[in-house]
Amino acid sequence: QVQLVESGGGLVQAGGSLRLSCAASGSRFSIYDMAWYRQAPGNQRELVAFIFSGGNTGYADSVKGRFTISRDNAKNTVYLQMNSLRPEDTAVYYCAAAPPGKRYDYWGQGTQVTVSS
Repeated sequence: QVQLVESGGGLVQAGGSLRLSCAASGSRFSIYDMAWYRQAPGNQRELVAFIFSGGNTGYADSVKGRFTISRDNAKNTVYLQMNSLRPEDTAVYYCAAAPPGKRYDYWGQGTQVTVSS
């Protein structure tokens, strides 16, 4: 089992940057696939980016070229670097973990990102 704690959210002006962090407790962090999701008021939760245990990454079309997901297995941490932020990026951002071959069953509490125009 793994516990996830996000940090790094806040208020930023459009065009600015933020880096989110997700610290994982528990052992064997390196075998988990990790992802960032977000949920804006009135919207469904959507996948933003993922990084597999082997390092492959993927992004939602809306964030490609602006966001970068990475992981540091030595620190049990996954990051989301967000550049060129837009007001439509405003949401609660959640970190999620999936054991090998399974769904994203582990979730953090979320961190608020607000982008002002």
